[in-house]
Amino acid sequence: MSPASKERSAIVRTERGLTIAGTRITLYDVMDYVTAQYPPKFIQGLFDLTEEQVNTALVYIEAHRSDVEAEYQQVLQETEKLRQYYEEQNRDRVARSAAQLPKPGTEAAWEKLRAAKEHRKFKV
Repeated sequence: MSPASKERSAIVRTERGLTIAGTRITLYDVMDYVTAQYPPKFIQGLFDLTEEQVNTALVYIEAHRSDVEAEYQQVLQETEKLRQYYEEQNRDRVARSAAQLPKPGTEAAWEKLRAAKEHRKFKV
């Protein structure tokens, strides 16, 4: 099998978009980490891929950079629209939930959680 046909069979188009064959991982998932300049070993471990799968995905992305980048930008836009939609749909529910008092007997746990969040805020 030639490298070009091997590359084509390792990256397939599904209803989810360009996907690493045999997985549910899209190239757009990988692109999040490629654009953030994570190393291939990190991406491999994060998605539990083989070295060959990661390398094939990265080679495909580089060989078809403009097409993959265009689709990736479209996915990001659609994701942002969905995030805004569900944020609006759940605004009242989140406000009601935040206003609820803790159940009796859980005050100490909630205070511990609040303190941990506050401590974490200053570490970042």
